[in-house]
Amino acid sequence: MSFLFGRKKAVDVCMGDPDANLLRKALGAGDWRTARDLLTAHTDPDVRTFYYKICATVDGVQDWIDEWIAAEPHSLVPLLVKGVHGVSWAWDARGSAPASDTSSAQFRRFAERLKIAEDCLDEVVERDPDEVVAWASLVTSARGRSVGYEETWRRFDNVLRIHPFHVEAYQQMLQAMCAKWMGSDEEMFTFAREAVAQAPEGSPIGMLIPSAHLEYRMSDNLVEYFTRADVVAELHAAADRSVRHPAFRRRQGWPQAPNMFALAFCLAGQYAAAADQFDMIGDLATKWPWELFGDPGRRFHDLRTEAYRKALR
Repeated sequence: MSFLFGRKKAVDVCMGDPDANLLRKALGAGDWRTARDLLTAHTDPDVRTFYYKICATVDGVQDWIDEWIAAEPHSLVPLLVKGVHGVSWAWDARGSAPASDTSSAQFRRFAERLKIAEDCLDEVVERDPDEVVAWASLVTSARGRSVGYEETWRRFDNVLRIHPFHVEAYQQMLQAMCAKWMGSDEEMFTFAREAVAQAPEGSPIGMLIPSAHLEYRMSDNLVEYFTRADVVAELHAAADRSVRHPAFRRRQGWPQAPNMFALAFCLAGQYAAAADQFDMIGDLATKWPWELFGDPGRRFHDLRTEAYRKALR
């Protein structure tokens, strides 16, 4: 597999969802009333999480969110927006560089912002212990605050208590299980495989399998590893149970899973399988995982071109 060079392509963080686009515009304009109505229009835990994550993609929310909290002190919605947004805002301060290349000032801002975020999220779950979006976000922040193995699992267990197959929480917990955080390669693969085996057929949780393999060999002989027969077989089995299963639903946030499988199949040299995923995706490229290889939109479009060419499409 080669990484072709092409012009920069935009990635739609809303993944084609019109309400997500409206939500971003409302938050960008400080129109919290419209944002509130959009955020309270859904009850499905995964769909609600999708929209709250959209809030985290909007710059400047932290500059005015306290006005909304003051205006609606009995509502958990603005607190939850501030908390979920704050976790992302904190990671923006830290950056994506290794710890050795991250300044003390960046780490200080990272810690300060995570503390603000967790204070909000803790208040939310104290007032409503069944607010699954807050628990899922606390699973994410657990890594940054280094709260430890038991506390991270306590947060994740609270997610499972409310919604046993919460997609975002499983993705974040997989990261926590990585060797670079608090787990090991063995724990990460065990977590991924057990999660996929237990998840309903058609669940996007199947993407944990390619995610785990990508995490395991991101920096060493990536293509050689992905083309191993056992890895290829596991990727196909996971896709059959997930994105290729008739029960797979195209609801809010659905492009994330086929994007992950498309990349994995490209790395594995399974170009026909990758092309099928690209057919499903259309132009709905996601930031993750393509950003691992540079500009995500460009990498998506270049590898799609290569997959179609090698699959004789």
